[in-house]
Amino acid sequence: MSSRAKKIFLILSVVVPFVIYGAIYYAPMIRNAPFQEKYFVSLEYSWGTGEKLENSYNSATGEFKYLDKKDSLISSNIKLSVRDIKYLDSIADVQGFWNLPSIVANNQDDLKDPRKLRYVIKFNYQKKSKEVTYLPSFSGNERMKAAISKMQKEIELTLIDKENEAK
Repeated sequence: MSSRAKKIFLILSVVVPFVIYGAIYYAPMIRNAPFQEKYFVSLEYSWGTGEKLENSYNSATGEFKYLDKKDSLISSNIKLSVRDIKYLDSIADVQGFWNLPSIVANNQDDLKDPRKLRYVIKFNYQKKSKEVTYLPSFSGNERMKAAISKMQKEIELTLIDKENEAK
């Protein structure tokens, strides 16, 4: 057998089956991913101390409530654009939001402490939703903390930008 024939045989017997296997195995996973942007319904974001989170945003209704520096409740209506939704969904994908545990805190005592600041982020899709409760005092896995912290900051910045546009 010539050198060229050996290379062709190697490619046909190793590389081609590997590519076919990969396509058959991973295509359904990618196609049926539960958190696809096209199935996005709403984003719920709330923050505060204790069990009752006074500050909140719901993208389905556009309702945005928060306490200002004077402890006055400010209520407004902010709608996210399609571009904003795509951006936040892509940030969630990049940061691995879907793989985070539902609670990112040091222990149960932190969750029960009424003085601890906490954020709750919930992405709702047609068939599934993902909710994560995050306490900034978390001192565990740095990658996990960086991912949820980045997600929280991006949502906050998007809401601030939208509110400033509305003014």
